[in-house]
Amino acid sequence: MQKSDFKVEHLGENKISSPYEMGEFVDDDARIAYDTKISELEKYADNLAELPSFELAGPREKIFHDPAWSKAAILTAGGLCPGLNDVIKGLTCTLKQHYHVPVVYGIRYGYRGLIPDFKLNPLILTADNVDELHEYGGTILGSSRGRQDEERMVDTLVRMNINILFCIGGDGTLRCAHDVVKVIKKRKLSISVVCIPKTIDNDICSIDKSFGFETAVYETNSVITAAHNESKGAYNGIGLIKVMGRDSGFIAAYATLANSHVNYCIVPEENIKLEGGNDSFLGHLANRLKSKNHAVILVAEGAGQEFFEGGQDKDASGNTLHKDIGVFLKSKIKSYFKECNTEVNIKYFDPSYMIRSTPAYGTDAVFCMMLAQNAVHAAMAGRSDIVIGHWNDRFTHVPIALATRERKKIDLHGALWNGVKSITCF
Repeated sequence: MQKSDFKVEHLGENKISSPYEMGEFVDDDARIAYDTKISELEKYADNLAELPSFELAGPREKIFHDPAWSKAAILTAGGLCPGLNDVIKGLTCTLKQHYHVPVVYGIRYGYRGLIPDFKLNPLILTADNVDELHEYGGTILGSSRGRQDEERMVDTLVRMNINILFCIGGDGTLRCAHDVVKVIKKRKLSISVVCIPKTIDNDICSIDKSFGFETAVYETNSVITAAHNESKGAYNGIGLIKVMGRDSGFIAAYATLANSHVNYCIVPEENIKLEGGNDSFLGHLANRLKSKNHAVILVAEGAGQEFFEGGQDKDASGNTLHKDIGVFLKSKIKSYFKECNTEVNIKYFDPSYMIRSTPAYGTDAVFCMMLAQNAVHAAMAGRSDIVIGHWNDRFTHVPIALATRERKKIDLHGALWNGVKSITCF
């Protein structure tokens, strides 16, 4: 990583005294080191090189935007995720109660709401109408996938006198926000675009965790337990569960560690040998059934794509639409044991949409609120083209280009995957 990768966009000099009165202010030069290993830090010291580091998030004593003349807008894009409404509430309450911003718009159905052709009137968000929002899953604003014309979206921001835009979404949403910033810069406008990373898969890089992920792992517990009970309730019972995880298997890995009834964890990062001897997945499963008479299998949706032929379609956001590995495995297991003249009883669970549409719980809800508060602090201080991240237990400002450079994946030689392998069969 180079120092330039961490450079944050500033709209200009901060000259306005902040009305925020809830805690200590953060200095503009406060940083959080990217590397935490002593051996890595020593390399920079030996070469007299400046450490790669994130700008620390938090309230500034001097801000860029005058709150009294500000209008903010919030949108949610992409798939649902626990905590979306929590973030909307957190943004609205911080803007209204602590910075006294007079107008906060809720843009409906993602970036579509910034295109007049869709005729989607914005909502006016207040501290009162978001008061109970955290109790509900989904998003009060609605969501959508797909890109819209950046020039026309900026036209809408200018027409509505919006000088602060918050975009809550995943990789595709962040890339679109980055393109909106390019148009804003080309027109030399003073509009802050700040993103809150939303990915249930926890796969945005340079961010150690994203909101909704912890709740998603928690929600798998009852499904895994049900699959375990079903598998033990029948001779050679198999509980097969598919969870979300398009390119990264973090939900599957963490859920396996959280509920050790799982015997097989299959993730996109690791190709498996499906059949052909005792060292194959099906061969190993057959041997387990001989000794235990039951098994629980947890598979991430993006795993096993190497078993499918033909091209792969894309969704409206440009994400690869994976073939259904859950249904595929169920069929393969059935046919394999039929050829072996062995009785099996498979129960298939796909809780994906149930998991992602629930409200955020516990510390995950706390995390949502703190992300929202830090996003408002960043925007009011004139930061733009950034994602609010979390690194080394601190909230940070991450340039969108850095956050979208690549997807975060499980390190197959790291502690997480070693922990999973230590309690599973295969």
